[in-house]
Amino acid sequence: MTPDLVPLATFSQIERTPSREEGVPQELEEDLRAFGCKLIHEAGVLLKQKQVAVATAQILYQKFWYTSSMKQFSIGDVGMGALYLASKLEECPLRMRDLVNIYDLLLQRTADELASPGSRKGKEKFKYAPMSYFGNTFYDLKDAVVVAEMQLLKRLGFNVHVVLPYGTLINYLRVLGLTNHKDACAKAWGFLNDALQTPVYALYAVPTIVSAAIFLAARHLDISLPSTPPNCWWDLFDASWDDVWSVCGHIMRLYRDRTQEDRLRVMSMINKKDLRKWLEENHSSS
Repeated sequence: MTPDLVPLATFSQIERTPSREEGVPQELEEDLRAFGCKLIHEAGVLLKQKQVAVATAQILYQKFWYTSSMKQFSIGDVGMGALYLASKLEECPLRMRDLVNIYDLLLQRTADELASPGSRKGKEKFKYAPMSYFGNTFYDLKDAVVVAEMQLLKRLGFNVHVVLPYGTLINYLRVLGLTNHKDACAKAWGFLNDALQTPVYALYAVPTIVSAAIFLAARHLDISLPSTPPNCWWDLFDASWDDVWSVCGHIMRLYRDRTQEDRLRVMSMINKKDLRKWLEENHSSS
């Protein structure tokens, strides 16, 4: 039996991820995954990196957490490693110094938000303090990138091939006659980008994810598509309704309301040590 070109997570990995096995609540794990992807995206924008490399990094990052626990690896370090590795895979390599500098900026900005939560009105604007190239911070982050890249390759079994959904989306929109509907194209494209913050690219095939993005776009824009059995449009793309609906659920969960306390809690757990401390405190109190 030949292995799948793009392997997906197994049922046992989905049911009990390594992080959940070590006591990380499911909702917290989802939020940490999303926050790590957000950092990757922000770093990619600041580095003027290609979108294909940023998207590939987010998918590799999501796959990694089906093989490893957040108690053992920091989400910030893995995000750096994923972006560094993806830049090589997509042939648009980054200088390690630039990547380290950008992540240091993002970490400092996060620390500043934690120190002064709430509205920025009446408060000093965040100022980045560049680190010394001969200090411990630079070398610690540099080592973290190297270790994270090595662990990504090792734990994914060097199977780092990623299929991005954008070409498939354009083909499907053509089949459905929606290419002239600019809002539909933009909306579906946006849902595909948002889905990168969820684990769906490690759980479902690209046709299913693209079908879910089109379904959400059509719903939001009140576009009528044949959806009555046996003439359902997603059947054209070999996507089952249950899987399409599940992907929609993953994406829509990103937009749920969160309290300020929840947001700050997630931001404070970029480092694995802070996550371990929170788990110990909550387990002891419970």
